[in-house]
Amino acid sequence: MDQQEIVAGLDIGTTKIACIVGRKNEQGKIEILGMGRSRSEGVSRGMVANIQKTVDSIMAAVKEAEANANVEIGTVNVGIAGQHIRSMHHRGMITRQSLEEEIRQLDIDLLIDDMYKLVMPPGEEIIHVLPQEYIVDGEQGIRDPIGMSGVRLEANFHIISGQVTAARNINKCVHRAGLDVTELILEPLASADAVLSAEEKEAGVVLVDIGGGTTDIAIFYDGIIRHTAVIPFGGNVITEDIRQGCGVMREQAELLKVKFGSALAAENKDNEVVCIPGLRGRDPKEISLRMLAEVIQSRMEEILEHVHFEIKNSGLEKQAHRRRGPHRWRCPAQAPAPAGGIHHRHDRPHRLPQRASGQEQCRSGDQSPVRHRRGPGDEGLRLPAPPARQAGRCAGPGPQGEGPQPGQPCRQLLRQGDQGRLRDPQRRRHLDRIPATAVPLSNPERHEIRPSP
Repeated sequence: MDQQEIVAGLDIGTTKIACIVGRKNEQGKIEILGMGRSRSEGVSRGMVANIQKTVDSIMAAVKEAEANANVEIGTVNVGIAGQHIRSMHHRGMITRQSLEEEIRQLDIDLLIDDMYKLVMPPGEEIIHVLPQEYIVDGEQGIRDPIGMSGVRLEANFHIISGQVTAARNINKCVHRAGLDVTELILEPLASADAVLSAEEKEAGVVLVDIGGGTTDIAIFYDGIIRHTAVIPFGGNVITEDIRQGCGVMREQAELLKVKFGSALAAENKDNEVVCIPGLRGRDPKEISLRMLAEVIQSRMEEILEHVHFEIKNSGLEKQAHRRRGPHRWRCPAQAPAPAGGIHHRHDRPHRLPQRASGQEQCRSGDQSPVRHRRGPGDEGLRLPAPPARQAGRCAGPGPQGEGPQPGQPCRQLLRQGDQGRLRDPQRRRHLDRIPATAVPLSNPERHEIRPSP
């Protein structure tokens, strides 16, 4: 196998580290050769917090990918994210010496290199310089100026910067794992290359990648990257809300979120509960699925409010409303739910057209399906605010005025609610039987838990 055709991507996330290996086939499509994943132990909100634990996780993921792809990985494209990422716009200009000579790629490279020399705040460095449009002798809206004649060459750039220490820590971890870094790529850009089409970028699209520690945003309009941002909230914050609000252990909170989590409280019935086994012989705890959904919904609404704030901050809110339609979005069953199993439908007045993406089955070299829940950033890397809400407290009453008042601890709902009707053993779901599959019976209000095969 020709090693020159092999390209590997490494996604260092907060909850998992994934490595994916691919190559171009005869039709020019990317063919997946193998992938590997490991639990991320040393990363917090997209930034390395423990060097050695991160190195061990990288080595485990790369080793699994090498075994599945039957190749040796030496260089990788690495994704970078985190709340330290900033973006800005800048215009650059150069004056060419000769009017007779056509504009060449060398002139564009010189213009881009000048952007990397911008003076940044202390401790920050430029990660990406993305041209948006070119201006030749005052003529605006030029996408590709190569071959044109002109003396004054200008361009509008979208510049992405980040902390120097964050980038160096990532490079250090990858090098200690025995790998070389081909390029550091911003995670939202990698996700956009993986899941967005050219038509979507032309029409205008907001990509929202909800991960374990951060939520990545990339806004495209007229085929040009307009805005990028990283929100320091993700699935781990939802888990912490459930842990504090429901008074359970973190592992139990994660299982509650993944197995029974929903981000639309109105779709859950009041008489459905989850029974968590007690510790050291203590009585089991019953948690209403309606209350669990209210905790998740309040945090998901906050994340989407941050997304809306970034859309307004980009100056493209009017274009988004101009293209709105009567569509609603529900994360489909075959798509990976953001941050570990949360299914969400965002019912806001503007109701923009939306879709979910990220878990299509890919084929390896032997044409067998790869069973792996991968994020859009994993696939893309193969290619060369509002005030925070206090955790554990609900945002307000439910749709019919039910639930705790704003600021009231969610755990009080269990103590104050009428639980007499919830103690029917046929209406319970037991966490101690996980993994399990809920099988609807003839009565739609009753569910039976059967062990998965």
